[in-house]
Amino acid sequence: MAPTTSQLSAAGGSRSQSPSDLPQPKKFFIFGQGISFSMSPVIHGAVFKYHSLPYTYEILQTQTVDELSHLIGSPDFGGASVTMPHKLTIGKFCSSISPHAKIIGAINTLVVVPPNQGSSQRSVKGDNTDWSGLISCLKSKGSYVLEHATTGLVIGAGGASRAALYALYQLGIKNILLVNRTRLRAERIAADFSSLFQITVISTLAQVSGAQKPDIIIGTIPADVLSAEYFPKSLFGKESGVCIDMAYKPRETPLLKAAEKYEGWAIVRGVEVLLEQAFDQSQLWLGLPAPKELMASELEKADAERAAEVETNQRL
Repeated sequence: MAPTTSQLSAAGGSRSQSPSDLPQPKKFFIFGQGISFSMSPVIHGAVFKYHSLPYTYEILQTQTVDELSHLIGSPDFGGASVTMPHKLTIGKFCSSISPHAKIIGAINTLVVVPPNQGSSQRSVKGDNTDWSGLISCLKSKGSYVLEHATTGLVIGAGGASRAALYALYQLGIKNILLVNRTRLRAERIAADFSSLFQITVISTLAQVSGAQKPDIIIGTIPADVLSAEYFPKSLFGKESGVCIDMAYKPRETPLLKAAEKYEGWAIVRGVEVLLEQAFDQSQLWLGLPAPKELMASELEKADAERAAEVETNQRL
């Protein structure tokens, strides 16, 4: 259904014939490192086109967040997705941070707040849609598991793992495990959340056994650093469960390949999490319902084109 005039006003303009009332050009970005393969421009670019908005979305890789200050302060800055390693430090440019992002301690979304009665200047708000995207995926793919789930395992100790841990807490999971190659980093995260909920830090995946067998597993580390053999059978000791990998390069990660061997286990690919959190980002930026089917179909189309390109290059 086409957006109404009032909805377009919420997105930054109306359909009035007056040029001053039309949406002004804005620039959106994804900030991070090692993100040249990101599909976010495809997803959000489709939304802007759908709503007939003069907005752009670009990939920008920097070593530090300080290199981004001029863009965030620019009048035409519309907002940004934030990925590693900037999720933990981008908050220095935020005038406010959402309660969820503040608890998580990581920001993956920058939202421009227009001037209001109390201020003549716009501001930037930090938010987090990783945790809500994960919950949407879990409810969609693993509702039957959530009915009896007691134990969740998060692999990794970066910004994404913080969102994963918080999502498990919000779902009412009582026994939350965290494993990371560097135990100290995991212990610091556990300490950060200790006033809200308890996290059990383990040194290796081999320690998962018995009553600690997870119903939900969430991987938050790059997929290219591990093999399927890294994940012991004991991880999938429950008859049914849900396994999510937030990494989406490659689509079939070693963790997901390991989980697929067990009939009762559902898997959630990283692109599914990417889409769910992008739906929430789009709503935050535009104040308009996300065209979910369009976003998903454009991602699928871009995926197929990229796969065909890789296959062609391999033949040459």
